[in-house]
Amino acid sequence: MTNKGAIVTPIADDPSFSNAPVATESLPDIWSLETSPVSPRYRWLNLATVAGVFVLLLTLISIFRFQPWIAVPADMQAAYPRICLGLSVIAIVWFGYHVFADLCVRYALREQDIVLHKGLIFKSISCQPILRVQHIELKRGPLERLAGLARLQVYSAGGAGHTFEIPGLPVTRAQQLRQFILNHKELDAK
Repeated sequence: MTNKGAIVTPIADDPSFSNAPVATESLPDIWSLETSPVSPRYRWLNLATVAGVFVLLLTLISIFRFQPWIAVPADMQAAYPRICLGLSVIAIVWFGYHVFADLCVRYALREQDIVLHKGLIFKSISCQPILRVQHIELKRGPLERLAGLARLQVYSAGGAGHTFEIPGLPVTRAQQLRQFILNHKELDAK
């Protein structure tokens, strides 16, 4: 006797189908994966950017404070040292963050996926299967071009934006990674 309302699942009838439990103790530790650092120039570029922004803001504020054409109110003149101190604190914290955080940006390319480790305070791992890569872009801003660096943006199938971005790659390495992924994204998973 058959049940007319029963749904037939062809996967369950397939003898090659298996859904056995996996022992979580036997899973590999993704944090111990051997990764490659981004270029040291990425760190120096970020540190130079922080210093440049600080100097530019401090210069603009000082020009406004000491310019002879417009009378600066006494309250603003009195606030000048506090503004400079506040900017200095922000710049030191921002600079210190890049000193340590940029060392934490690491990536790994494996046969089936790309892995990105990043974060100083809030650590994260992104893992993108190569088969799910929709497309890849190399991005280079003016400062990155000056430093000879590129960002590799990986877009996942079905995603609106990029899944993740590997910053601070030498241009040649970014092109090699991009070409490897493009060559292997159509291969069947092993």
